[in-house]
Amino acid sequence: MADQDDVRRIALSLPEASEGADHFAFSVANKGKQKGFAWVWLERVHPKRARVPQPEVLAVRVADDSEKQALLASDPEKFFTEPHYNGFPAVLVRLARIPVDELEELLVDAWRCQAPRSLVDDFDAVHDR
Repeated sequence: MADQDDVRRIALSLPEASEGADHFAFSVANKGKQKGFAWVWLERVHPKRARVPQPEVLAVRVADDSEKQALLASDPEKFFTEPHYNGFPAVLVRLARIPVDELEELLVDAWRCQAPRSLVDDFDAVHDR
């Protein structure tokens, strides 16, 4: 099963991906802005306190709500959400429950959602997609 080292290795292997300087998060530049595609889940443990990083859970960007709902329905032990993510195209992933190959597919798809079209096209040309 996957861990943060796997997330980092896979995410940083994607073209022009970078890791946040002060937190576990990955993004790609698009039109001059960093667009996040995966980040550590910040859980609201206490209602009136700051959210707390939960390194065993990764938030991952998805294409749209239908993809989000399909993932959530596919395996509730692996994928979940919380009210903070209502209406936002991302799912929460329990790293200990996801095989590394499935994590890689999820991260590549997340990167594709945020990367510039030309970068995705170049990536697809090299990776036969």
